Amino acid sequence: MRQRITLAFTGASGAPYGLRLLQCLLEADCEVYVLLSKAARVVIGTETDLKLPAGTGAAETALRDWSGTDKGRLVVCGLEQWTAPVASGSGAPAAMVVCPCSTGTLSAIANGASDNLIERAADVAIKERRHLILVPREAPLSALHLENMLKLARLGVTILPAAPGFYHRPRRVEDLVDFVVARLLDHLGVPQTLVARWGEKEG
Repeated sequence: MRQRITLAFTGASGAPYGLRLLQCLLEADCEVYVLLSKAARVVIGTETDLKLPAGTGAAETALRDWSGTDKGRLVVCGLEQWTAPVASGSGAPAAMVVCPCSTGTLSAIANGASDNLIERAADVAIKERRHLILVPREAPLSALHLENMLKLARLGVTILPAAPGFYHRPRRVEDLVDFVVARLLDHLGVPQTLVARWGEKEG
């Protein structure tokens, strides 16, 4: 049975992290529900060569073509698609990742706003005690950002900043991206060979 995961993209910088994670999840034969904020579409087009067309169906096709794999299952949901499985506790996947996660989205989730499908899916993950991972990419962090993170961490949310390590001796930007994605895959329980764990030798 395929592992079902919600992956949301927001307007924070760091689109390559989310896209690489999507690629790895599909390669691992996962079923992925993708949620895209309007700002995320702009950031993806700015930070990568991928230009996502308007409409969920067209975006789904573009992401499938971009991923370069025919494995897994990819479903793009609209921000106001309240009938999507991710909007209900009875149908939501076992895990959700917001990558990258803007501080605005983080604040909305911390305060239970649920004004769009990303916020609602995160709210469902929290209330159903599912695994929710937020990947903020902001610097410096204000006291407000830190308070929101602490509030969510106390609810069991995993805060995993886009802060790559260097002990694996990265040679390319892609190596830094893979470091963060490898940590995400580890937390999701998805096997990965992107980066050797501390104490392990490169395979």
